Amino acid sequence: MSMKRVVETEADTLLRRSTLAIVMGGGAGTRLFPLTKDRAKPAVPLAGKYRIVDLPISNCINSGLRQVYVLTQFNSASLNRHLNRTYRFDQFTRGFVEVLAAQQTPEGERWYQGTADAVRQNMRYFLEGDHEHFLILSGDQLYRMDFRKVMRQHIANDADITIATLPVNERDATGFGIMHSDDTGRITEFVEKPKDPEVLAKLRMSGDIVKSLGIEGDEPRYQASMGIYLFNRKVLEECLDNTHNDFGKNIIPAAISERRVHAYNFHGYWEDIGTIRSFFQANLDLCQTVPPFDFFDSIEPIFTHSRALPASKLNGATVRQALIADGCIITDAHLENAVIGVRSRIETGTTIRKCIIMGADFYAGARGTDPERPPPGIGRNCRIERAIIDKNVHIGDNVVITPEGKPDHFDGPNWYIRDGIVCVPKDAVIPDGTWV
Repeated sequence: MSMKRVVETEADTLLRRSTLAIVMGGGAGTRLFPLTKDRAKPAVPLAGKYRIVDLPISNCINSGLRQVYVLTQFNSASLNRHLNRTYRFDQFTRGFVEVLAAQQTPEGERWYQGTADAVRQNMRYFLEGDHEHFLILSGDQLYRMDFRKVMRQHIANDADITIATLPVNERDATGFGIMHSDDTGRITEFVEKPKDPEVLAKLRMSGDIVKSLGIEGDEPRYQASMGIYLFNRKVLEECLDNTHNDFGKNIIPAAISERRVHAYNFHGYWEDIGTIRSFFQANLDLCQTVPPFDFFDSIEPIFTHSRALPASKLNGATVRQALIADGCIITDAHLENAVIGVRSRIETGTTIRKCIIMGADFYAGARGTDPERPPPGIGRNCRIERAIIDKNVHIGDNVVITPEGKPDHFDGPNWYIRDGIVCVPKDAVIPDGTWV
């Protein structure tokens, strides 16, 4: 369900102008391999035409925040290219979206050792401006949030740090950092992935807070950290004046006993898409008749690179619960519960079921491409199930790709299985008649 437009006050305007957003691009993205084999995690394609990084940046833009840094250190070329093509603000504003990659400096030659260390290593850039607040965001989550509400509450509470939290059930609580707050919303305790039933009982959210979020039922709920932090300028400087590497494990637990740390209770769709399984399921969920996350929101759209592509062409295809992006040509194929990315070509007699097809960066014969290389696309009479086909992949005729009868984790010659899902990496060529 889309959010209602929030009327911005003069105080909101002053606050957003004083806030710098910092998106954590993550490390090597090993949990998303092989999708991160040749690109940074934030640059992984999503929902047919977007990139993962478009989500936090769009949330910032829709909240009036126009100054955004993205921190990354692995395979950042495609991410740089995407950001440069997509987020161009006019010369009369102070807006920018820029990548800060790990680099050697006079102060050190280390790669980022964690989220806090990544921010610490770039503090000289963050402090150059007159920003009084720093909003730190994760780069691998699917959600929609109005950060003006977070900032309003932060100021109203006179907080040093505000942490966005999500109500989760007892089963999910064991996989999160769980907060406990008092009646004013101030966080008094933090436990990383609690397993002890007695500890969980102490961390349970009060019934009044649960009801205020519109959650029905008597099931226990717990405040899980979303990895979204709003810091005051001086507080961030002081909290990072040490060698601690991670916000969730080090900085936040220490700050709770010394600072005014408050919770912002968020209740809405949120999904961590940092693993192959979660990424796969989040994409397929978008194919539902009423998807849990709405890309069809005209008030708060998700922005991405604008391509000059024609409308997709379907020549007698059978389609059921699918997303089909721009510029596709699909002929007499059967698509069921599938995400079809830009410039996809799927030939006669092919069945695509429970798949993510990321599409292509070019059409056959495009200038600058290798004329000897088979063109991207999926050939005739193929059967592809429970698979992620990365960009620019050529799949010949009569190919079968399925994880059926195979281990959940396996490395093939030019394909991989992760979490029971077959992943064909970018630019791979699958010859005619191959059975994966």
